[in-house]
Amino acid sequence: MAELNIKEIIFGLFGGLALFIYGMNLMGDSLQKAAGERMRRILEILTKNPIVGILVGTLVTVVIQSSSATTVMVIGFVNAKLMTLTQAISVIFGANIGTTITAQIIAFNIGNYAYLIAAIGFFIFFAFKKRIIKYIGETIFAFGVLFIGLNIMGDVMKPLAHTKEFENIILGLSKNKFLGILIGLISTMIIQSSSAVIGVVQSLATQATYDGVNALLKLETAIPILFGSNIGTTITAILASIGAKINAKRAALAHSIFNISGTVLFIWFIPTFASFVRMISPKGNEIQVISRQIANAHTIFNLLNTIIWLPLIWLMAKIVIKLVPGEDDTIEHRILYLNKRMLNNATVAMNLATQELARMGEMCQMMMASARQAFVTSNMDEVKKVIDIEETIDMLQTEIIKYLSAIVSKGALTERQSVRLAALMHVVNDIERIGDHCENIAEFAQWKAEDNLPFSKEAIEEIANAFSVLNNMVDDSIHALRERNIELARKVLSEEYEVDKLEETLRASHLKRLNDGLCDPQAGVLFIELIHNLERIGDHCNNIAEAVLSDYSGKVEVE
Repeated sequence: MAELNIKEIIFGLFGGLALFIYGMNLMGDSLQKAAGERMRRILEILTKNPIVGILVGTLVTVVIQSSSATTVMVIGFVNAKLMTLTQAISVIFGANIGTTITAQIIAFNIGNYAYLIAAIGFFIFFAFKKRIIKYIGETIFAFGVLFIGLNIMGDVMKPLAHTKEFENIILGLSKNKFLGILIGLISTMIIQSSSAVIGVVQSLATQATYDGVNALLKLETAIPILFGSNIGTTITAILASIGAKINAKRAALAHSIFNISGTVLFIWFIPTFASFVRMISPKGNEIQVISRQIANAHTIFNLLNTIIWLPLIWLMAKIVIKLVPGEDDTIEHRILYLNKRMLNNATVAMNLATQELARMGEMCQMMMASARQAFVTSNMDEVKKVIDIEETIDMLQTEIIKYLSAIVSKGALTERQSVRLAALMHVVNDIERIGDHCENIAEFAQWKAEDNLPFSKEAIEEIANAFSVLNNMVDDSIHALRERNIELARKVLSEEYEVDKLEETLRASHLKRLNDGLCDPQAGVLFIELIHNLERIGDHCNNIAEAVLSDYSGKVEVE
């Protein structure tokens, strides 16, 4: 052991791991740029069939190369009430299957061609201008870099593998399966990637012992590390659910229970499980087939665990509801959706920003309800509610703009993503302005109450009706934004025309009452100002609808 260059081994191991993780993340990002929007829409149209949910979760994770990203998206959808808890659980099951594709790719022993693959990908990326081809080139380049990292790790571990001391360490690990679980768990929590940890295990396993035939790391030794890594990867979902609504926390917990329960069940049958994996894996010298055996063990474990839990999704839902009791709060005066760990994934980050924006819109609806109550009944407690929520909206506006700006600074966006981000920037300000108009109306209510201004029954009824019309418009614009629903967006545009007509009608009614001496002049001024503020709310709803439509037309139409 003393003859080894320990410094060279450590630097090589961490340098190779860095290249491997970089290649894996770049490959996932490139694939997401090419297909991320489609993957999100597939998730959004998810049916209630749990088998379809599992298939969708698998497909999305295979394409974007990250079960963590899929799970975070699912948590966002549950938080936004676009997906039920049972739907989310089925997608999370599928994500666990989909994430095993990386180990399967690594098991193809193409390390000798790693530099050639990287060179071809680099050439395609720089030689072609079409975006989709550039993404393909970037993916191929990342694929090559991934294997270059594996090669480096393998090369620096070869002399280490041939030392008796290191073999004794591995032997000790093979005798304690719980230590293997702990190593996999801690490693994955630190690296934040189960695929990276399993890649290292595969690389280590392909090192030969003294005889040059047997693998340094046996399948029975690798399996507990896989189990621990599966548990460790759930930490991302747990972190993403901090501050989220109760059902989102339950979805994250379901992810952990799924992997922990599988480990608890399979840990007692490791020899039998290993024999089954060997039976269905390619035959040959252990050193040649061990990487594929580890990949197959990873896939089969998640597949069998899913088959076991599939008819018991209802039970999983009951368990997480029992462990995380309670109902969702009406309002949280803090950030719920924005997750800085997702900034490198522009599509997911913008989805999270959209959910936070929709939440801002819901707060504006609460403000409208309180402002209406304050004006009609002169309830000053409702005025305080409006002011309180307005402070939260101002805070959210600042944080969302910072978050959207950070997405831009993290890397190049596709043309579609740039259009969507620009539209979201406009929407932030539109929703904040709706809050401002609600605050104006609350101040009018205060003025009306303090000066005891008289309003006719007819005027109050007209105001109540106007509030009702605008509330429907705000509701439609929020749903259009959250669900990216073009039909609702078009409905909002038609509603804006009706609001303009309503304002004209109410102004005419007011002038008639004024001429007939039925309206107090000072109260009349207040009436006109209130109606004007409601009409301006309609204008901002119209802008939000145009932003939704711009995402599909490819142009930012919001002014």
